[in-house]
Amino acid sequence: MAYFPAFLKLDNKKILIVGGGYIAFEKLDHLLDFTKDISVIALDLSDDMAKGIKDNNLPFEQRAYKSGDIKDFAVVIVAVDDIPLQAEIFAESKQYNCLCNSVDSVDYCDFIFPSYVKKDDLTIAISTSGASPAMAKHLRMYLQDLIPTGISEFLKEMKDLRRTLPKGKERMKMLDKKAEDYIKSWSNR
Repeated sequence: MAYFPAFLKLDNKKILIVGGGYIAFEKLDHLLDFTKDISVIALDLSDDMAKGIKDNNLPFEQRAYKSGDIKDFAVVIVAVDDIPLQAEIFAESKQYNCLCNSVDSVDYCDFIFPSYVKKDDLTIAISTSGASPAMAKHLRMYLQDLIPTGISEFLKEMKDLRRTLPKGKERMKMLDKKAEDYIKSWSNR
């Protein structure tokens, strides 16, 4: 199965995480790079999950999942080992038109979490479509080491130029050349 790469805008999109263990925390930690509109329902919490919820002042209910809990959410992450519950929530997500990710159960996923590099405005996502998460992780680490620390300043400059220069072919050519030259300069570091 191949996944279409897309970056979702999470503004005004509520996310629910069902589960409170290590994997739930891993998903929470990734999501916090992009949004804080996250709620959690879990019977128990790992120490990291409890700290993540507290540090970010996230809504948390200590209880089992109940049918209908996802009705007000755009995205649900099911981070529990209970496969029948994953299947139930995935089926229910179709009723409420929300995207569902059941960890380690691609049959119950509308999307997967890629491995990614995030440095301010730069986000690079890597996926093996589930074939080898380990490969995606190591490729991420490799790419992360290639990106210079000044990338944030460069992207800010490019953003300012895009905002202030008139649209058209000349702007497009100038910005393209500037980006090309910047990347070529990496080999001189």
